[in-house]
Amino acid sequence: MKMPQAAWIVFVKELRDALRDRRTLMAVFISSVLMGPLMLVLLSSLVGKYEKRAETREIVVIGLDGAPTLRNYIERQTFTVKAAPADWEAQLKASKLGDPVVIVPSRFEDDLAHGQQPRIELFYSSANGRAQAAVSPVAQLLQGFDQEQASLRLIAHGVAPSIMTVSRIDEHDIADNAARAAQMTNIVPVFVLMAVLYGALTAALDTTAGERERGSLEPLLATPASRGALVIGKWAAVFALGLLIAVLSCLSFLPAQSLLRSESLAALFRFGWVEAASFIGLLAPLAAMIAALMMAVAIRCKTVKEAQANMVLLTMAFTMAPLVGLFNEEGEAAWNLWVPSIAQTTLMNRVLKNAPITMLDVAPSVLLSAVLTAAALTFVARQLAKRAAQ
Repeated sequence: MKMPQAAWIVFVKELRDALRDRRTLMAVFISSVLMGPLMLVLLSSLVGKYEKRAETREIVVIGLDGAPTLRNYIERQTFTVKAAPADWEAQLKASKLGDPVVIVPSRFEDDLAHGQQPRIELFYSSANGRAQAAVSPVAQLLQGFDQEQASLRLIAHGVAPSIMTVSRIDEHDIADNAARAAQMTNIVPVFVLMAVLYGALTAALDTTAGERERGSLEPLLATPASRGALVIGKWAAVFALGLLIAVLSCLSFLPAQSLLRSESLAALFRFGWVEAASFIGLLAPLAAMIAALMMAVAIRCKTVKEAQANMVLLTMAFTMAPLVGLFNEEGEAAWNLWVPSIAQTTLMNRVLKNAPITMLDVAPSVLLSAVLTAAALTFVARQLAKRAAQ
């Protein structure tokens, strides 16, 4: 039997066995395919809540009745004044109150009239995410009141308010819409990468350690198929399943866009067929390498449980590596394109940012994936040869 024909037979057999385990496939499908879009929808829901709160323009104040000048300014800025609850401090600590509390002293108007500085207190809890997010708008509002009062005092003394301003700063955001959206959607490549990992994991365990545990590996080695055909067939099945889950994960983000609740995020985030195809193309070499490495780790184990324990380090390495890019504020480095999983997430983030990608950018990850895949498959073939000789 020729090697391509034997490898094809093994591939079909392994793929059929993998697809028979419906419960495992369903668990992989839910965790790898649905989790990413679900997190994106939850993120958009969170952003939408902050946007809605920003539009309501509310401020929680205590003692504002004795400060009509401040009340007049706040209302002119279209803010709605809300009274603080009696137990506002406890509610802030318990995250039940989502707004910081402003306390205006009773002598506010008297101090203001005599040119003194009334002390306004702004209370919030850093453990309360909603209240902390609203601190900046409230602080800017109060600073605006200070600037207005300072200008009025200068005018009363015949001094132009512009004399206190040495220069004027004009801010310009040069990031395009795709780059701004990528700051919030950079979790998409991470979830797609995890889909490849967990899509190939079950098949890699079953086709190596699983067959050793069931005792079906020895009869397979006794067939006329060469060791190379067995390894290629098994690897192709694991690779195909991992890539299939990755494809489904990429495609799942297409309908998920219609569920985004944040209008600004929905307007910025664009993930169409071109982006999905680019993701799949970038992930294919990585999926091939992951399938081979997982088989190389699992082939040395006698049981699936032992293989799962040995696989933890490998899966953690591929899962944690992309976090380097998430926490890196200095931009891309040349070495990023030479590290598996970091290279893929870096390039996928470029796709989201609509940044150019050249063959020289893709070549390092493809070359490294090919070398590691060949080395891992050679190791698996030698392990099978040892098993056949025993």
